Amino acid sequence: MPIAETIVGAVGKVLDKFVADKDLKAKLEHEIETAMLEQNLAQMEVNKTEAAHKSLFVSGWRPAVGWVAVSALAWHFILAPALVFAFAVAGYNEPLPEIDIGPLNTILMAMLGMSGLRSFEKSKGVARD
Repeated sequence: MPIAETIVGAVGKVLDKFVADKDLKAKLEHEIETAMLEQNLAQMEVNKTEAAHKSLFVSGWRPAVGWVAVSALAWHFILAPALVFAFAVAGYNEPLPEIDIGPLNTILMAMLGMSGLRSFEKSKGVARD
């Protein structure tokens, strides 16, 4: 959990400045970590409920984001260059629409990163069924 570690680290630095008692500081850090873990567990339950929902509009939003990303990348890297070439051969020189894939890459890489973590868990034999 890099984000959790960053938050706990930042809070730890603040606690270092304002809390002199080491036991109290450790207790506060533990409470913050526990609260963050509880939030993560609550979000995991929401994710499970959404994924199990029968409505495509509830359970399908994550796959939809993935398909939109794949479609945009296919357009940007495969379809648009092929059409530009075909149009150039045909003598048509008008530009095709451009897609800003920077923000899209951020979302896609986050989704793929989660998939990578799942594959890593499976390879280490710690994944649950």
